[in-house]
Amino acid sequence: MKRSVRWLVLGFLMLTVSVLSLSTASSAEIAVGISVRIGPPALPVYAQPICPGPGYFWTPGYWAWNDVGGYYWVPGTWVIAPVGMLWTPGYWSWGGGFYRWHSGYWGPHVGFYGGINYGFGYGGVGFFGGEWRGGAFFYNRAVVNVNVTNVRNVYNRTVIVNNVHTSFNGPGGIEARPTREEEAYSREPHTAALAAQSEHEHAASQNRQLFASENHGRPAVAATGRPGEFSGHNVERARAAGEPYREPKNGRADSARNSGNFNNRATARSENRENRRQLSDSPKPSKQEKQAQKRAEKANRAQAKAEQKRNAREGRR
Repeated sequence: MKRSVRWLVLGFLMLTVSVLSLSTASSAEIAVGISVRIGPPALPVYAQPICPGPGYFWTPGYWAWNDVGGYYWVPGTWVIAPVGMLWTPGYWSWGGGFYRWHSGYWGPHVGFYGGINYGFGYGGVGFFGGEWRGGAFFYNRAVVNVNVTNVRNVYNRTVIVNNVHTSFNGPGGIEARPTREEEAYSREPHTAALAAQSEHEHAASQNRQLFASENHGRPAVAATGRPGEFSGHNVERARAAGEPYREPKNGRADSARNSGNFNNRATARSENRENRRQLSDSPKPSKQEKQAQKRAEKANRAQAKAEQKRNAREGRR
């Protein structure tokens, strides 16, 4: 009898381990992302709406993807930030024949966001639009739109601004790599986008005028004062497209929802050939623009290191 019980317990434990292993594998397999064959349009040129009040944090606009309509613009907006947390924007990167989206997140530091110049303090490295001092957020008026009658916690610190509007990381775009600090920041505890941010993106996906096929890279609603606020005096229209927009030849780009596994060499070679053809049809930055981009990135990295040293000194006081 005891032997039967022992075998029954052993069988139960083996079954439990098998179920847990299957569950873990399934979770990995359903970690679905999105990859697109055609790169996103350039970032549009737009002004920042005025900060609604203390505690609001700027989250820059970006191009998101819809399987039916293609790329659509998610307007930049001000959101109530979790105290002590900073927003690392999401970004597109190129690799394996596809453009892939890396989601943004909240954390104690701003990590790597592809070197993309989102503006308003996000020059490609770090964030210079403001900083937490205790439980209050202080705004850098040199790069963000703050009215001192509504917000008293302000300061002025000059920031180098570049005019590169490329919207993806990789060959043909911004060829930046994370610094050691950014790699360390990526291992810190993170929090996903707030519900208000997710709802804001969903609302943008339902607005036809925000699709690149409709606005040709110049959305009518480029930035908003609050999430989901797509009309009114706190809405900013894009002043211009970052670069001339070209509709994909097939009308829309093919996408693949996947777990990031693109290891089949034959498939990868075919995808790379097609992607190179598509890139050759897209406008490329001039030599002067590339040089300006490199100078701005170098200056921003130097400024980021100086900012980190200054914050470290203040933290020791």
